[in-house]
Amino acid sequence: MADWPAGYDRQMLDAVESTMAEAARQAPTLAGPTWICARRQTAARGRRGRPWVSLAGNFAATLVLPTPDAPDRRALRSFVAALGLYDALVSVSGRVAGLALKWPNDVLLTGGKVAGILLESRGGHLAIGFGVNLAAAPGSAEVEPGAVAPVSVQSVLGVEVAPEVFLDRLAAAYARHEAQFVTYGFSPIRAAWLDRAARLGEVVTARFGTTEITGTFETVDAEGRIVLNTASSRQSIAAADIFF
Repeated sequence: MADWPAGYDRQMLDAVESTMAEAARQAPTLAGPTWICARRQTAARGRRGRPWVSLAGNFAATLVLPTPDAPDRRALRSFVAALGLYDALVSVSGRVAGLALKWPNDVLLTGGKVAGILLESRGGHLAIGFGVNLAAAPGSAEVEPGAVAPVSVQSVLGVEVAPEVFLDRLAAAYARHEAQFVTYGFSPIRAAWLDRAARLGEVVTARFGTTEITGTFETVDAEGRIVLNTASSRQSIAAADIFF
């Protein structure tokens, strides 16, 4: 742990319901930023309460981050987290080719979903959940129809990475981007994220509730919203699922 970031605590647990649930229990008692990592989750979940399939050898962790920030600024840390994941994956694999960031909360590897992020506010804390398919990917039956198919680091790259090793790399990478965010604001984070964005300049579809909007992915604005140019207008969307 020579590169473990200063000021961050860590817990490595054998099994929990989910690291997000464990973070919710512990948050009131934590004095500073704390990584909670589990080798096994029995009831993991993803965005909007969807089940998250947690397979043996994969990575599951939540960073509990004390912050007085307002909700809109807290939400921007999904971009900080995505950049940390991107850098950690580069660190363990030695390659950049095939990696891309999918708005709002996913990391892609050769077009498949290799990692996801979940943010939840807990009073004076923000919980940032990370799930990475290190060893295995769920089957197609486990994902929403039309969603990006899951892949794993091992299946695509042939690289075996222990969750403990990945935690060290991710914590160091996240800390670098968090320091940049706190010091310089969202602008450099946004620019770095756009440099790694999947399908930028291409036609995508945003779905939220019963609404569906298709347009060219132009940019991410200063509030973190995806901007689509449609046949009739320019739309800024704060929350949606994106389909290619």
